[in-house]
Amino acid sequence: MSAASRGGNAMSALLRSSRRVCSQCARSHQAPAIPLTARRHFAEAATTIAAPIPTRSAPPTTDGTTTTVQPQQQPVDTSASSNYRISAGLILTRPPLLTRDPTPFEAAFYLYQKRLNERLAVPFRPSLYFRTDTAADLDWRIKVRERHGVPAKDIGRYNPRGRTAWNDEVLTGSPLASRETIFEKLLADAETRVSDDGEEIADEERVPVERPIPRRTEADEKNDVRRLDRALDRTLYLVVKGKDGQWSFPTGGVTTETALHEAAELALKQSAGVNMNTWIVGHVPVAHYIQEPTFEEGEDAKTAPEKRGNKIFFLKGRIMAGQADLTGNAYGLTDFQWLTKEEIKGVLGNDYYKSVRNMFELR
Repeated sequence: MSAASRGGNAMSALLRSSRRVCSQCARSHQAPAIPLTARRHFAEAATTIAAPIPTRSAPPTTDGTTTTVQPQQQPVDTSASSNYRISAGLILTRPPLLTRDPTPFEAAFYLYQKRLNERLAVPFRPSLYFRTDTAADLDWRIKVRERHGVPAKDIGRYNPRGRTAWNDEVLTGSPLASRETIFEKLLADAETRVSDDGEEIADEERVPVERPIPRRTEADEKNDVRRLDRALDRTLYLVVKGKDGQWSFPTGGVTTETALHEAAELALKQSAGVNMNTWIVGHVPVAHYIQEPTFEEGEDAKTAPEKRGNKIFFLKGRIMAGQADLTGNAYGLTDFQWLTKEEIKGVLGNDYYKSVRNMFELR
């Protein structure tokens, strides 16, 4: 048997052995315990390992036999790994607190659904809710008479049992479907029309109902981008301003034995203080950004370590309470802002923004 054949048989035996080991691991349901550290994740990624030279046969000798030349493993080149620093950044978000405003089509469709439900639902029985000839019953009669017999408060002058039956639809953009019109109708219906002794209250003596808090806050009116009570129907992202005047997400270095999510959490505390209740969403990066080294001719990572590149891996987090505080931060940060994704585009650098733009929320 030639040396090449013996090598092939040895490889087959090795593969069969590895399959047996894998089957044993599968049966025992045990996975090897490998620490998820930055060293294993990124030091291996930065190391360039050349492919081995394939096995080949030498020219036949004088007696007609052949020999096998063993592959030569090229040395591992680890010089490239020191040209970059590894950093962890945290994209801290405040989720929307309000639902967004409906589009004109959505508002018209919702009004259509209300009218359709009014026509098809079981008729409203006032006797189940109001005792006859009480103040509440008299108040109900006055209001339903003003609505032309329609029990619903916010579907307009539409009587499913009268001449307008089956006329459920409304034109897109109709004022009947606007939020302001619905508010006014609900507020007018909430006013008490009859006193406790059964007497109708005059218009000038009615007690107005407190109006709902506006969706736009004082921070919106003043465009105060450092407050969290702005843009309540949008997602806000925390960005900080460095000593060089550049805006970025809170970022810090990663040590060899520190996991990414731990480094990102520490970077947030060292950047924006500890007065925030936050939650790291997962331990897997959602985006990354690479700053290339700026070495000049003859320079390398040893002679000019300050010119090394930076590989930043971003994780995502949520703020549940508190506020950022840059007092005494470890990175010399000078300012912070809570911005929407459209506002961030005009603040971050072009390449920096492109590296993270795909992870922003739709709103």
